[in-house]
Amino acid sequence: MSETGTTVCPPARLAVRRLTLTDFRCYSRLRLDTDSRPVVLTGANGAGKTNVLEALSFLTPGRGLRRATLGEIVRHGTEAGAPWGVAALLDGSQGPVEIGTGRESGSERRSVRIDGQPAKAQDLAALASALWLTPAMDRLFIEGAAGRRRFLDRLTFGQESGHAAQATAYEHAMRERSRLLKAAGQGDRRPDPAWLGALEDAMARHGAAMAAARVRAVARLDQACAEGLGPFPAARLALVGEVEDWAAAGAPEEVEDRLRAALRAARSRDEAAGATTFGPHRSDLSVRHAAKDLPAGQCSTGEQKAVLVSMVLAQARVRTALSGLAPLLLLDEVVAHLDATRRAALFDALAELSAQSWMTGTDEVLFDGFGDRAQFFRVAEARVVKNGEDTDEYR
Repeated sequence: MSETGTTVCPPARLAVRRLTLTDFRCYSRLRLDTDSRPVVLTGANGAGKTNVLEALSFLTPGRGLRRATLGEIVRHGTEAGAPWGVAALLDGSQGPVEIGTGRESGSERRSVRIDGQPAKAQDLAALASALWLTPAMDRLFIEGAAGRRRFLDRLTFGQESGHAAQATAYEHAMRERSRLLKAAGQGDRRPDPAWLGALEDAMARHGAAMAAARVRAVARLDQACAEGLGPFPAARLALVGEVEDWAAAGAPEEVEDRLRAALRAARSRDEAAGATTFGPHRSDLSVRHAAKDLPAGQCSTGEQKAVLVSMVLAQARVRTALSGLAPLLLLDEVVAHLDATRRAALFDALAELSAQSWMTGTDEVLFDGFGDRAQFFRVAEARVVKNGEDTDEYR
């Protein structure tokens, strides 16, 4: 029985056994062969370490850990519209599988192949999932709500399979409603009330589903975060948003009705603002350091990083309990701001996970606590070499 109350099979081991990049960021071509142990990539800033993690993030649905456009990913110096590719041999719940993804020449759509056959990006969700931490996320608790909302929705995507589609449909309807109201506010003809009502109906339907999925996901994660992990602090999570409050207390139909009415009542205000001023797109995620009973943003830099790591490890446990498939962990500069005790606890936790973790850092010494439980590579000038080797095999 899992911590979520769901009976699941033992998690399948997930690992990338071969990674090949073609015209991806700084790499003209790169091949890495690895075993299932954690992977540590060390080297100077700008050497290309994060680019490897970004490539791995494209083994799952979505826009990757940098949220880049397809044109931004192709290697510098190539022609406009040039192709790029990421290919991997993945060991997972369904045995070895070949994944290929990237941009074909002249295309602005991401292509995906699974075992050589055309597929959709969403098909990747059945084969692999990933969680990541990047240095940009170190300011998650002290900057604006938009970053926390993206973080919240990534957490929810990983637990609720339909959340991405609901969020996309909500955003589409909201953009069209805002366009109509903005045009009216600039003196164009008034929007068709029936069409405006249809858009608000779509926003209410999809927004209520979004809010309910967030409520369920945060409840699971809060329970997992309350346990903490050794020297990593327990965290308490809560949603900040009126629609989520409704979803936690009422039936879905009631939430839809209330959101539909709120949107209709806000038409004049939204017309003046040129934007939708109410809805789940304005919600936030509250995180507190449980032992200190302080907002995470008021803690020290080291404590904030420790809380963030604790949350990601808790989310890994939740995903594994729900699906039986542990996510890959992509941890960029993860040991920055962690003391020796927390580094040791992190390495112990990663070594015991049922999925491979990939880490980057500038100082290899900080990863010594792994010993032979991890495999180490050096990265320099878009070249990756396994420690103890110095050949062109990994060029």
